Amino acid sequence: MSFEMIKTDQVDRVAIVTLNRPEVLNALSYQLVRELDEFVTQAEQDDSIGAIIITGAGERAFSAGADIHENREFSDEERAVVTAARAEYTWHLATSSKPVIGAVNGLCYGGGTVMATSLDFLMGCEKSSFRFLAVNYGQLNATWSLPTMVGWPKAKELLYSGREVFADEAYHIGLINHLVPSGELMDRTIEVAAGIAKNRADGVANIKSLLIEHTGEALETQYMTEIEGRKGRFKGLTVEDGFKDFLSRKGRKPKVS
Repeated sequence: MSFEMIKTDQVDRVAIVTLNRPEVLNALSYQLVRELDEFVTQAEQDDSIGAIIITGAGERAFSAGADIHENREFSDEERAVVTAARAEYTWHLATSSKPVIGAVNGLCYGGGTVMATSLDFLMGCEKSSFRFLAVNYGQLNATWSLPTMVGWPKAKELLYSGREVFADEAYHIGLINHLVPSGELMDRTIEVAAGIAKNRADGVANIKSLLIEHTGEALETQYMTEIEGRKGRFKGLTVEDGFKDFLSRKGRKPKVS
């Protein structure tokens, strides 16, 4: 599939996807959503990619949300198809076997916040701002994703009010993990992503799976699931394989009693 609405690049093991509709503040058209979903699917099968970054083209926006003008043109049947596709792609982003990081280079509104909070975590700059606008239109979204980032009380406030959250507050409440100058945003995001991508892809994917599947369960259940997972489904490398470089530098093998 050739891409028209997104640009893609790769730096070492980090793939970079740019939402490329700056003339409409990177509004999420149906085609853009489909292209992004397709790229993530391809990246999941690509061993040369260890992490994915999503950002927006231009200096104003990460994404202003759904393309309202396009939505007006859809018939009821078409709108139902598009709505389902949007739901599926955000879940795909959330559960992708590859970690997906957002570099929020500007405003992030409406459907843009749904996408952003579906990602593993976000990087931001002084231009970053967020608005969870669904309530203003008598709708709802991000009820499943935002609380995992900022907790229930803060998520309730933001989802109920639809007010704007600027960069400093977003960082303070945990909506963005790192707050850096806009001129350094991509370099810093690539640096963080590269630190993840250098690790074994299956190890990162296993951790992500456990976090997603068992968040909200009793702490003891999470503990026991991890213990059992290490024995079976998420069984890791042997000592010899896992510490191969370390042991080769030491020039000896571990003793077995």
